[in-house]
Amino acid sequence: MTGATKAPRPPAQQPRWAGGVPLADVVGELATRPPLVSAESCYALQRELSLAAAGGAVVVQAGDCAEPFADADRERMTPKVELLGAIADVVESVVGLPAVRVGRFAGQYAKPRSRETERLPDGRTLPVYRGDAVNGTAPTPEARTPDPTRLLAAYDHAALALDALRLAEFLPVFEGPAPSLCLTYASHEALLLDYEDALVRDDDRRGGGYGSSGHLLWIGERTRQVDGPHIAFAERVTNPVGVKVGPDASGAEVGALITRLTEGRPRGRLSLIVRMGPRIVDELPRLLGELGDLAARALWISDPMHGNTRRNHHGQKTRLLPDIEREIRACGAALRAHGLPLGGVHLETTPEPVVECVETEADLATRLDRYTSTCDPRLNAEQALAVARVAAEVRLDRPPVPTPESHRRADLP
Repeated sequence: MTGATKAPRPPAQQPRWAGGVPLADVVGELATRPPLVSAESCYALQRELSLAAAGGAVVVQAGDCAEPFADADRERMTPKVELLGAIADVVESVVGLPAVRVGRFAGQYAKPRSRETERLPDGRTLPVYRGDAVNGTAPTPEARTPDPTRLLAAYDHAALALDALRLAEFLPVFEGPAPSLCLTYASHEALLLDYEDALVRDDDRRGGGYGSSGHLLWIGERTRQVDGPHIAFAERVTNPVGVKVGPDASGAEVGALITRLTEGRPRGRLSLIVRMGPRIVDELPRLLGELGDLAARALWISDPMHGNTRRNHHGQKTRLLPDIEREIRACGAALRAHGLPLGGVHLETTPEPVVECVETEADLATRLDRYTSTCDPRLNAEQALAVARVAAEVRLDRPPVPTPESHRRADLP
């Protein structure tokens, strides 16, 4: 099943495509390709999210900020999913509940950006990098020109990544109920609507169509307008979906989103992924109060990364672990006061031995040499496990166990 999503508002954050191959030809080719994930595996994830919404599981969503095409092989994918599993194991061991494992991979190839261009140190201005599905990272006009044929490459690399994970027995290959909460699911931001629409396929069980590009698809803070085409897409598909919620969100608009995306749908179908930064202390209680009983119709997940990005003294993007941990605690406290549990955590992580996030304000003076992200800073494995323990303790509503300083600072230069 294909066809364009229709909404009165023009889509935000879409590339200005160029290149020799018309976009319509690329979309037509994508529409003929097999689904990347099955409807049955999306149902399996929905069952696990329903359990989480009922308080019987915790969602762990983690992976790259912007996923490179070069990572779409078993050698690179296996460490990513193993780190996700290790994070889930920490949560399970502390909370005593199963973890729903959702990776930010096998499709996280596009990123929204706050500006169209960037100024390079040599004074040149180029289009900003928007993810491998749109353009390249090299600082040349040719690489930075949005090319629609990259959408075909995005499909090919997502297929390779999913195949690698299936071969490693991480992803579901069954046609029936999930035997246990030990599978790993793929998720990404449904940003490029030409790509997402072209990959909608028939859902024979529920009718209509599902987004076959991934198991869980989320809509970002910059594209979640209630009357916009991204929300129209999320409403249209039968997949579980997420929506990012920032500090300026009003109860009226989030309430409209909840109503639109949960009406007649199973419990846990909608995850609200909260990313408010230091303003969360005031804004999440306000939002929950404005929503009232509607809030209980969503699964609430903390994204403590995106509202806490800074630049160090050398101009590098970074995040402070104490900021990340404070946001998780504030999110849990606000939800608890409203009678809701912290449903999960959403992190940007990498198994690589990088240092992109730091521990203290003093560390902002240090140039970060082990930095490989093409976009935003990620937690390395040790940092991710420490943050996961904080999230688990918050879910249990007990003070986190302090992490030894020697462990927390082991990767700093």
